[in-house]
Amino acid sequence: MELTLTTPALLFPAISLLFLSYTNKFLTIAGLIRNLHSHYKEDHDEVILAQLQNLHKRVALIKHMQGLGIGSFLFCVLDMFLLFSGEIKLAEIVFGVCLLLLLASLLVCLVEIKISVDALSLQLNDMEEFNKRSKKRAKTIK
Repeated sequence: MELTLTTPALLFPAISLLFLSYTNKFLTIAGLIRNLHSHYKEDHDEVILAQLQNLHKRVALIKHMQGLGIGSFLFCVLDMFLLFSGEIKLAEIVFGVCLLLLLASLLVCLVEIKISVDALSLQLNDMEEFNKRSKKRAKTIK
């Protein structure tokens, strides 16, 4: 494989879109945490506390996703500099590190998504159980 300046340059839009996605996740979760925190202060509900703990894990994962993405972006820029300087062998190694960091960022993102989906499934199951109990009560009252 021949590594040219355009090869790492192709990663710039991909990494930028990832950052946009990660930032959007972070802002959404931050708003949710603020909302749940105010509800928890009013009513010390254990369910809200569990949700806040889940969101705490997700924020930590997003921090790692962003850190790995930044590392990938930095190595991508360094790679372009090395290619510009004619350091081809070192540039190939740096490009490999760039790709590994990007891969690690995506894997952490996958874990964060799994935690998010699991939390939503618990919430949906709780709603379904509540709905079933409500229907049973309505039948017994009639």
